[in-house]
Amino acid sequence: MSLFTSQVTLLIAFICVRSSPWTSYSAYSYFEVVTICNLIMILAFYLVHLFRLYRALTCISWPLSELLHYLIGTLLLLIASIVAASKSYSQSGLVAGAIFGFIASFLCLASIWLSYKISCVTQSTGEFWLSEHR
Repeated sequence: MSLFTSQVTLLIAFICVRSSPWTSYSAYSYFEVVTICNLIMILAFYLVHLFRLYRALTCISWPLSELLHYLIGTLLLLIASIVAASKSYSQSGLVAGAIFGFIASFLCLASIWLSYKISCVTQSTGEFWLSEHR
């Protein structure tokens, strides 16, 4: 649920910034690039899990790559939101984009926490092994 809401929030942030007149080209183009890259990577990891490609591509540590993606993407999104908020000059669309960027950063952090908590709990209790081999 958290991934879907973070995707929707990222999309709203992108649309808000894209449809507003910009006051700083470099700040908002960076914001757009970060939001679109996060959207694409979340979709890519979703498709990997949906089609169970992690079973065929065993040379990649999927939990580690997903964790690194979320950490780096969340950090870049937080930086982009701070820069966008500081350059908005009280234009409503840019302020809304920055606010949705902060909300998406929080949702990505929550997704990291839930993913880490679930993987650690299931691996320590052995439930992951039992559910995979039934």
